[in-house]
Amino acid sequence: MGILSDEVLVDAYHSAILFNLEPEFIRLLNEELLRRELNPDISRITA
Repeated sequence: MGILSDEVLVDAYHSAILFNLEPEFIRLLNEELLRRELNPDISRITA
């Protein structure tokens, strides 16, 4: 998943939860957040 920027990854994770997507997809996103040592609870800055 190295193609996504950290910001896009966090946004995708929050969107996946918001739209109640497949738990497996959310888990994969979360694993990548952990691998990059990102905090998924950081506030999003979106337009």
